[in-house]
Amino acid sequence: MNLKQLLGMALALTVSTQALAVGRMADVSVIDRASGRVLPVHWHGGQAYVVGKPGSEYRILVRSREGGDLLAVTSVDGVNVITGETAHPLQSGYVLGPRGRLAVDGWRKSLSRTAAFYFTELGDSYAARTGRPEDVGVIGVALFRRKAEPPQPIGGIAPEPRAAARDSAKAEESLGTGHGRSETSYARHVRFERASAAPAETITLRYDSYPNLVAMGVIRPAPRAQPRAFPGFVPDA
Repeated sequence: MNLKQLLGMALALTVSTQALAVGRMADVSVIDRASGRVLPVHWHGGQAYVVGKPGSEYRILVRSREGGDLLAVTSVDGVNVITGETAHPLQSGYVLGPRGRLAVDGWRKSLSRTAAFYFTELGDSYAARTGRPEDVGVIGVALFRRKAEPPQPIGGIAPEPRAAARDSAKAEESLGTGHGRSETSYARHVRFERASAAPAETITLRYDSYPNLVAMGVIRPAPRAQPRAFPGFVPDA
């Protein structure tokens, strides 16, 4: 193997690793819960996409790269995963400590329970069933730094400010996220004063089924091998 081939292989490995998460202040990735596999990210038109398999449960994994606390206001299909409201960055979110890790497995029902995320057809999605199908197919994470203040407990849910504006962005997709089985998931309320009114970073990750992403041109399927008239010798049956 020559130097050019080695460099090409190294570049391919680097691209493959970077294509498992998106974000600058934090890495955001989607995990298939049955296999534990990180869903690869496909870039198209400046947007990041993952392939969702209908019926599969998934989790959103956020890993902070910051040396201070972060507030991660998280939405799925245009719905806040904690409050169930139509999503806006100034709503409630999860607090991560320095270089912290957050796994969001579902819609929060209480401080001890969640309803699992799973990929499903649009009509069965939680957003569509609650009359909000416009933003189905999008995962969003708005990140805020903590305003400088005396140390506070971390690891819980930060409530939203009283005066929260409302906004929406439209994205029409054909795969959504369902309101699945009830699970134990503990959280607690903590105080978090934002350093800014606007997010320091907003991370968007879109998803759809494999056939739809192929049809959209996001994924180019590998060419199928052509059958050969004389492939070799006769093997044992």
